[in-house]
Formats: sequence, C-alpha cells, structure tokens
Amino acid sequence: MERMRQGTHGRRHEPPSVRRAPRTGSPEGGAGPPPPRRPRCASGAGSDGRIGRVGERGRRSVGLGLILASLAGTLALGYLVKHPCVSGDWSDERQYARYCYSDIVPLLHTEQLSGGRLPYLDPCAPTDGGVCDEYPVLSMYAMRLAAWMSKGTAGFYHANMAILTLAAVAAVACLYLGVGRRALYLALAPSLLLYAYFNWDLIPVALTAGAALAYLRRRDVWAGALLGLGAATKLYPALFVVPFVAGRLRGREPDRAIHLAWAAAGTWLAVNLPFMIWGTRGWWEFFAFSSRRATNWDSLWYVACERLTDQTCGDVQAVNAASFVLYLGLVTLVWWAKASRDPGFARWTLGFPVLVLFLLTNKVYSPQYSLWLVPWFALALPDVRLFVAFELSDLAVFLSEFSWFASFGVSGGVSYGTFQVALLLRAAVLTACVVAWYLRRGEVRALEPVPARALAADGAPA
Repeated sequence: MERMRQGTHGRRHEPPSVRRAPRTGSPEGGAGPPPPRRPRCASGAGSDGRIGRVGERGRRSVGLGLILASLAGTLALGYLVKHPCVSGDWSDERQYARYCYSDIVPLLHTEQLSGGRLPYLDPCAPTDGGVCDEYPVLSMYAMRLAAWMSKGTAGFYHANMAILTLAAVAAVACLYLGVGRRALYLALAPSLLLYAYFNWDLIPVALTAGAALAYLRRRDVWAGALLGLGAATKLYPALFVVPFVAGRLRGREPDRAIHLAWAAAGTWLAVNLPFMIWGTRGWWEFFAFSSRRATNWDSLWYVACERLTDQTCGDVQAVNAASFVLYLGLVTLVWWAKASRDPGFARWTLGFPVLVLFLLTNKVYSPQYSLWLVPWFALALPDVRLFVAFELSDLAVFLSEFSWFASFGVSGGVSYGTFQVALLLRAAVLTACVVAWYLRRGEVRALEPVPARALAADGAPA
C-alpha cells in the first residue's frame, strides 16, 4: 500500500468419556445414583467440538452448496471490480478513480519475479528506493509460483486469482464445518468482494479458519501447524496461538497446549529455516522493512499525529515501541475484564479482540487487513448488526481512501479530512465490537470442546 500514491506497489481422537458409575440396581444392591451425563450444548456442539444432530438441523439448514454458490457470486463481482486494472496500464489513474487497485498487478515487477529469481536466495537488483522480498516466505513463494505459471502482468494476476480462489473456498468450507451457516459471513462479505484479489491475505485467512476448525475438533497438532503456516504467510495468525493455548490450559489439558504451541513454532521454523540459513539477507528484509516502515495514513497513529501536531509521526521507532506497549496493555485489560465478568468463557474466542486491538494499535492498517476479521465474526461474535456496521464503515474507508488518492491527480476526490472521519467511524465500530464480545455470556461457549476430565473434576450436573 505504501506504493499507491506512485501507482506501484489419522484418525479422529475422541476425548476420554466420563466413566459411568456401575449400576447397583441388582438383587445385591439398591438403586445407586444415576451416571453422570454431559451437559447439553445449546448450539448442538458435542464436547469434542463436533456438531451434533441438534446442531445439524439448527445450524446447517443452509447447505454447503448454497454457501459455495454465494461465494462464487461474491468472487465474480470482486473480479469485475478489479478487471479494469488487470492490464497494468494505469496511466489514466484508473486504479483510484475506478476503485480497481490491486497490489498483485505491480508486484510482479517490483518483486522482480518476471524472470527466474528465487526470493531471498537470489539477490534483488538495485532500484530507486524500491523494496524487494518484503513479504514472508509463503507469500513470496505464492507469487513465485504464480509467476512461473503465467506470462505478463495480466497472466500473473489471473494465476494469483486462481490460487486465492482456492484459498477462499477452503476458508468458507472450514467455517461451514465449524459453525455451519455462519460461513455466510465470509461468503457474502463486501470486504471479500473488495479484497479477495487485492493481496495474498486470503491464504492466511484460510489457514486460520482451518486452524480454528482443527482446534474445535481437538486436532491440536494440526491447529498449531496451520497457525505456523499462516504465520509464515502473514504474521498475524501467530497472535492466535496464545488464545488457543489458553483454551487448553483452561480445560486442564496442558499436554495439548504444549503440543499446539510446539506444532506452531516448529512448522513456522521448518518453513523459514532454509531461507534463514541460505538467504539470510533477503529473508530478513521483511522484518527490517516492517520495522522501518513509516506510519501509514490509514492508521489511528497517523490521524493522531496529523491532528495533534499537524505533522506525520516522525519517530518510527517510538511509534513501534508505543504501539507494542499499548497493544499488550489493552489485550491484558480486556482478558482480565472478561475473565472477571465471565470466568468460564471460552478462551479461544479471545482471538477476536486480540486481532481487533492489533489493528487499532498498529501503525499500519492496509485495506485488505479487514479481511482478517471476517471469519472471527462468524466464530466469536455472530452479531449480524455489528457485522453489517463494520462492513459499512470499512466500505466508507475504502471509498474515501481511494477517492483521496484520486484527488492528487486530474480526477479529483475527497479531502483527507473526509477520509479521517471514515477511519474514526470504523475504529468506533470495532471498539463497539470488542465491548459486545465482552458483554456476551455463553452464546459461543458451546463451541469450546469440553474435556471429560474437566467435567469429572467439576462434578457436571446430571
């Protein structure tokens, strides 16, 4: 986004069942107490996170075929929006005036992939202030694969579109298997229409959705491995390791928590280690670039600096430190407040506020980052009104941002002040979403796998 102004840029593991008390209603003994029963989950989710028969009727009344058809319609409209920019001829500033900008188009050349260069392993040719190898490993090699599959800018775009379409299908299918018809949150999201083919974020979105499904089905090693792959694509899925591990620790299953954490770390390391050794300089560029990257105009930091000092945030390292401390403080506060209000809440749902607070406190909020949030509305905050409010506010940000970019050229557009209002509106909506998540009690908790040992220890009621 920083280039926009220049026009570049095995078998199912079942939890141990609660041991039933021996029946004593025989001639040798009287009628003993009834055997303990598992608590009935309102949502129809079994104690291992699978959807039971009650949930099948209630939560899957919409078939997967209809959801995939909805997804196909959304992606088709998204392609039509981007199509005017696919050729790469942006001499008339159409990428702003027609709202069709995509990072995919310029990155074929700025990442120097039109030849046979291997990211990190082969050095980048010197450019005038440009950045090369600025993405994590799996994102860079998704680009490399698409470049091998295609010729020219349009071919590169369409090859990436095919990869991202598969990622979208995988994400929606995982959500459907986990939360049923709520997969429509993603399949019909306006943000999916706008950002599906904007950047490579659908790949970590799909990996995160798969990790959530694996966690809910108690496949903890798979959950960790998928989060590790996600973090090797875009770093943000690493944020969810803590809520998932906290969920297992809350369920008195430290062995599962350890397996999940080690699977995440080990998978990330397995993907990155070869490049850390044999392409150190190129591999490190992503982290160096992220550290020195200036505060973007789409962040609350930029708004605050511009309004309070009439200047941009000059000291990038100070912003980095302040945003990190602020983020940790807010996450700790929200976690403590939620645990005080609802001690039994499903810890894995912390993934929602953890991600929202990251976006609000980060120095960069690129447009496609909103796509990261959509599955978490389906998973942890299934409130249609708040979801619609978020999507509308995000649409306002998108339209005003690109109209503001257009104002620097011949097309004309809105002022930065209008764009700032949209940014503040979206931030207010996201804050309201965190408050709503804090106020909810138990609605989503049925999705949390309840280990049998915890039921036995707590004396589950009959």
